[in-house]
Amino acid sequence: MAFKGPRGRGVPQAAPLVPGSAMLFDRLRHFCVLLDCPELDSPPVFSPGEAVSGRVVLELSGEARLGALQLHAQGCAKVHWTESRSAGSSTAYTQSYSDQVPFLSHRDTLLAAPDNGEVTVLQAGKHEFPFTFQLPETLATSFEGRHGNVRYWVKAKLHRPWSVVKKAKREFTVIEPIDINTPALLAPQAGVKEKLARAWYCNRGQVSVSAKIDRKGYTPGEVIPIFAEIDNCSTRTIVPKAAIIQTQTFIARGAKKQKKSVVASIAGDSIAAGKREVWHGRALKIPPVGPSILQCRIIRVEYALKVCVDIPGTSKLLLELPLVIGTIPLHPFGSRTSSVSSQYSVNLDWLRMVILEEPEAPPEYSSVVSSEESAQNLSAPCEDELSTSLGGPFFAYIQEFRYRPPPLYSEVDPNPTSDGIRPRCMTC
Repeated sequence: MAFKGPRGRGVPQAAPLVPGSAMLFDRLRHFCVLLDCPELDSPPVFSPGEAVSGRVVLELSGEARLGALQLHAQGCAKVHWTESRSAGSSTAYTQSYSDQVPFLSHRDTLLAAPDNGEVTVLQAGKHEFPFTFQLPETLATSFEGRHGNVRYWVKAKLHRPWSVVKKAKREFTVIEPIDINTPALLAPQAGVKEKLARAWYCNRGQVSVSAKIDRKGYTPGEVIPIFAEIDNCSTRTIVPKAAIIQTQTFIARGAKKQKKSVVASIAGDSIAAGKREVWHGRALKIPPVGPSILQCRIIRVEYALKVCVDIPGTSKLLLELPLVIGTIPLHPFGSRTSSVSSQYSVNLDWLRMVILEEPEAPPEYSSVVSSEESAQNLSAPCEDELSTSLGGPFFAYIQEFRYRPPPLYSEVDPNPTSDGIRPRCMTC
């Protein structure tokens, strides 16, 4: 119905308010999901098989009519990238690759609507709805990469009469335990490589390298003692280097996309023509990096120690030894516990990707790989991509180990050989 205004135009009357739904936005002061953590200042971190508990907090400024409060816990791995293709001299298109692997899906109703079709009335104040659920025994470690991620979260949905659904979300981190105290990860790793130095089809002599490390498994913060012998039988001066390489592999529809980066490196002294250099446990410290991811079908994170020799006039000589970055450190006295949380605590500095010490910046990846490998798409992410990835769930996490890392090995051989005896090969 309308009435006539001063100029005779019809002015519509305001529609009547629906009872019980007025001003609910003003009455809902706070709506969030909280997860129980052992330490108040630490982020929520869990291991596969553990129980996740928390509560949904609902704070009202006045009486409110509600429908239902539902909870959904999810976790999955996702990959996506695109590649440009050519179908002729004037035709080009973009090929997209995507895949997804679900790990977790748990639903629960924290506040159910009455069976008679009515709504639930809550009084003003703070209301908490506790929940708990069990994580599966097999989960991949949380991860944020350039072409994929592994994420876990809890989402609450508040249904209200005559209103949109209100949502609250809380992400959490999962760490798959990797115990380096296993025979496979305690086994020494060794290798030998040699290369004939050539320049303009002329033989400049041979360069060989043999290297050995005491085990395959390490944890962040530990020092890798590198034992190596570099023989320079060429006519050129060479420079040996060592680096820890991280390889991220994304898999979708039978295709693969890789991203490689240098996470730590050291450089040796120049070796003149006809000379030899021996590393007696040259120390290379592992910075705060995420652990290896080896059991996910579409995302893998692997590490390797590469010993590289720069030979002027020819391609580099590369020797690669596999590494596994674990979460449970080496037990000095052989003691074991089944609880992963008892082995480490979470350090927030790793979540912000801040290294406590300030080592020298690692070299470019191309400086420790051959020219054939560097031709692939191995560039590091730009600053915008890095800031975007850090804005999501936790990319990595550092364990502040309660066991001290092994001491630095001396670079001076305590039992030197005599000058007349040629040192044995480190791999023998």
